Amino acid sequence: MKSVRHAVIKNIIDNQVIETQEDLAEALRERRIQVTQATVSRDIKELMLIKVPTGDGRYRYASPMQNAILFTEERMHRLFADTVTACDYSENIIVVKTLPGGANTVASALDHANWTEVIGTVAGDDNIIMVIKPKEATEKILHRLQSYLK
Repeated sequence: MKSVRHAVIKNIIDNQVIETQEDLAEALRERRIQVTQATVSRDIKELMLIKVPTGDGRYRYASPMQNAILFTEERMHRLFADTVTACDYSENIIVVKTLPGGANTVASALDHANWTEVIGTVAGDDNIIMVIKPKEATEKILHRLQSYLK
């Protein structure tokens, strides 16, 4: 049921302006999905929805995929400052070191950034391996990651 609800939520925020959790709960109820405010709040967190300006002074929920630059720049700086301790590379592989337990969150954010040069990430408890293609882009990606540490 949760995966169905998440798919419906993505469809709703892609196709209409949803400003509040109550707006989202109401849109779900219109589709015969009964939810509590707590469930909507958890879904928003799990889907990593963000609020973006509508252009007329209001804010709406959006998928981070719709706003990848905003997501990466804003979230990466904060996430790296709080979690990442070091980055280094060899050939086309970058290793990102995090505080214990932080690797999955950082790897997920890197995956959602959709950088074309990043083929994929593998996270352990406190280390992430990033595979970069083409190899020549590795230093560029490393410098970008290191800029988030400042």
